Amino acid sequence: MGKILYLECNSGISGDMTVGALLDLGADRKVLEKALDSMGLEGYHLHFGRKETCGLDAFDFDVHLEAGQEQEHGHGQEHEHSHGHDRGYSHEHSHDHEHSHEHGHGHDHEHSHEHGHGHDHEHSHVHEYSHDHERSCDHEHSHGHDHSHEHPHIHRNLYDVCEIIDRLDAGSRVKELAKRMFGIVAEAESKAHGLPVDQVHFHEVGAIDSIIDIVSVAVCVDNLGIEEVVVSPLSEGRGHVHCQHGILPVPVPATANIVSACGLKLRLTDNDGEMVTPTGAAIAAALRTRDELPDSCRLLRVGMGAGNKVFRQANVLRAMLLETEEGKAPNAELWLMESNLDDSTGEMLGLAMEMLLEAGAADVWYTPIFMKKNRPAYQLSVLCGETEREFLEDILMTQTTTIGIRRYPVQRTVLQRELKQVQTEYGPADVKVCHHRGRIFCYPEFESIRRICKERKADFQSVYWEVRRAAEAE
Repeated sequence: MGKILYLECNSGISGDMTVGALLDLGADRKVLEKALDSMGLEGYHLHFGRKETCGLDAFDFDVHLEAGQEQEHGHGQEHEHSHGHDRGYSHEHSHDHEHSHEHGHGHDHEHSHEHGHGHDHEHSHVHEYSHDHERSCDHEHSHGHDHSHEHPHIHRNLYDVCEIIDRLDAGSRVKELAKRMFGIVAEAESKAHGLPVDQVHFHEVGAIDSIIDIVSVAVCVDNLGIEEVVVSPLSEGRGHVHCQHGILPVPVPATANIVSACGLKLRLTDNDGEMVTPTGAAIAAALRTRDELPDSCRLLRVGMGAGNKVFRQANVLRAMLLETEEGKAPNAELWLMESNLDDSTGEMLGLAMEMLLEAGAADVWYTPIFMKKNRPAYQLSVLCGETEREFLEDILMTQTTTIGIRRYPVQRTVLQRELKQVQTEYGPADVKVCHHRGRIFCYPEFESIRRICKERKADFQSVYWEVRRAAEAE
């Protein structure tokens, strides 16, 4: 059986809405908190709660910056900030629900932060944060850090963010997905401001709350074992927003650049204000693996992440977990890009492969060839989806000596697959389980095998076959 995630973006998409929808879908909160804590960021606590929107019960996720952190990032009561920001709230916690803080902070006072989409501050994002506390008074708040962690700085570039992501106690898939999302935002901001990617500073997009949003999405998608993602057209509002750079039209330039470069579909509405944030657009672009839903499928679960501004329609991001019929794996159309290289060093080629895979390429490989004048060379081949193609072409042009790229569409047949965890005598391990015409194939994940071998001082083959045996026995 193949798991497909469908994101229904009838009220746009943002980082916090996506995390809320995935948690509501069944992603493990403890796994998420453990992963976030491993990055060593401080100055925030997490909010997990429920919220009623147009009569619908939705999951309400938020990242609350603590007092010093807000001042560090300029998040005062009235402030300006970059349009890349994807966070905001205006809470009045004067009710009697409990707060759980590792540091013993007292929170009996009222919070009234104006800090994100849809408020009265200078960048008025659409999602006005105003909790329905009459309905939900069992909100829990949890710290994601301890006193020994790093002190934040205001602006981060892509390299800084990737360094933080590399500290994650998570698999390579999670790290690569998170880096891909930030890479998409970096490319969009680069184009919007006319700067090289390495000179783009993310401002609020690189701030703690947006790092938390993007990493949380990657962790939750991995935890749910999702392999395929379909994204509906993104509903966007109209008008203008105020930001650090002045008054900008909706959609803001970074969002428009992501939608254009990644082939996302946009549906313009008559709602006033921004509905699709740059972070939300980057999440949609990075997650999407196919354009259409299967002809038939089974609906397993539905999750809803709450937005904040009041629209005529319910302001929620709805996530549906679907299961396709066994033996009817979809044919996936991809792009194959090729380039012949006879003047690139081995170190250059190695770095290019690493960057291409981190940016979302399905596969990258080199083939030894001979070119004109019998020069030994390499053919670089990259397999990718439509949404990643333009971004990967930029990497090829800048990180190798190529002056041209061939590309053509290819099709592949993909086995239905799911990622599951099994218990072995060595401890837990991840296994990819594939289905084909009634047969099941179990393939242990390399990252789990490597971890066990290092931790237990065991040999590769013994661990591999024990994990495979445990998977086949279930």
